[in-house]
Amino acid sequence: MGLLLRSLSMLILLMWFFCLPPLGAQSTSGSSGSPARALDALLQDYAFRAFRHPKTGIPFEGDVPSNLTGIKIAALRLRSGSLYRRGVPMYKELRIPMGVTEQPYVQRLVLVYQNLGNWSVKYYPLPGYTYLTPVLGLLAYSASNLSATDLPELNITATDGPISVQFPDVKSAPVGAVAKCVWFDLRGFHNFSDLASGNICTTIQQGHFSIVVESIAPSPSPISPTPSGGAPNAGPKKKSNSKVGIIVGSVLGGLALLVFLTFLVLWVRKFKHRKKMQQMERAADQGEALHMTTVGSTKAPAATVTRTQPVLESEYAP
Repeated sequence: MGLLLRSLSMLILLMWFFCLPPLGAQSTSGSSGSPARALDALLQDYAFRAFRHPKTGIPFEGDVPSNLTGIKIAALRLRSGSLYRRGVPMYKELRIPMGVTEQPYVQRLVLVYQNLGNWSVKYYPLPGYTYLTPVLGLLAYSASNLSATDLPELNITATDGPISVQFPDVKSAPVGAVAKCVWFDLRGFHNFSDLASGNICTTIQQGHFSIVVESIAPSPSPISPTPSGGAPNAGPKKKSNSKVGIIVGSVLGGLALLVFLTFLVLWVRKFKHRKKMQQMERAADQGEALHMTTVGSTKAPAATVTRTQPVLESEYAP
């Protein structure tokens, strides 16, 4: 009984686990093997190539491959102590304040700037939203070897004030829509925030940034029926509801199955016990019948033959 219940519980847990929706629903670029991460590694290589005669504190424009025309990159080499004490008043569209630290610590670092231009939607798709500006990137790398490729990013954090990203050309938002800042981290997860002022977004970490607006679906015609697919923004919500329904249904179904099997086991045990009692009763009925005698007003079984005849002890005396 106990072994059966443990096996059933394990089966239900496995069913529930496989029905869970995948985590990270806000991930757009995915894991380290995503196209966006591959692009970061490629642009790091081409940005470092711009240091033909490297000088500290001066940004160098880099060239991208011909198949990525439209993307702009730059590289700025700095001393870690100088970055922390002075910041960078203006680096492209970026204003980096004092108090920026990096992990792990390096003596010199390179800040790689990216402007993805018309490639923004390809590498950072954002369903349900429209880009009002290109995606801009700021990534930090160690400057110990300027010919190195596939370098891991440093984790930079602004401690005294946020990094400002001032977008020069912002498309007009549709009437009634509210523009928002979006920030993508290195894992591809995104986060929305309000504009600081005008066309400025702020951050305390590196990553990719842009200004977006939620897409407005066209109003359905009052005569024609609503399309079966629904509005573009309804897809993720329906998908989320269906996943929740699958999880709830799986749990309830597993509990119902557990209750059913418990009753089944109890019924089988009761049936076996009843069958055993019936077998014992039949065995008793088929045994040798005892002779009955009357003692007063009560009947009692009695043996017909005495097995041992009483003998006086004096009969065996010599």
